[in-house]
Amino acid sequence: MTAPLDPVIDAKVRASFAAQAMMTTLGARLDSVTQGAVTISAEVTATLTQQQGYSHAGLIFSIGDSAAGYSALTMMPEGAEVMTVEMKINLLAPGTGRLIAEGRVIRPGRRLVVVAADVWADDPKVGRRHVAMLQGTMIPVDRG
Repeated sequence: MTAPLDPVIDAKVRASFAAQAMMTTLGARLDSVTQGAVTISAEVTATLTQQQGYSHAGLIFSIGDSAAGYSALTMMPEGAEVMTVEMKINLLAPGTGRLIAEGRVIRPGRRLVVVAADVWADDPKVGRRHVAMLQGTMIPVDRG
């Protein structure tokens, strides 16, 4: 069971997501925000595919990285932001339909936050598939 999220932190995460031009370009949605966990989704449209018609890995990585990063942000004090230090991805299956990235904090820290994300494809033609796993590190930064 996750702890209730401070409304100020919730508003900060939602405002940050709304201001992120990349997520807007990709048509991504912020589906859920709880302490230490965030879910982001995006439809695989014709403009976001690679040459074989599947989701481009850049879309999968972008929503996975953002879900993991925003999960870290839920653990930060009001004035802090986070940035990705490093992120590894394992692509497991082609992405089609609607992609759902479920980010979570593995280990919160003052200097580094270890995060992970799983990306799933939900496609009525083939069902739900695990398409990627990401693991990385976020660093807290002052908004300045």
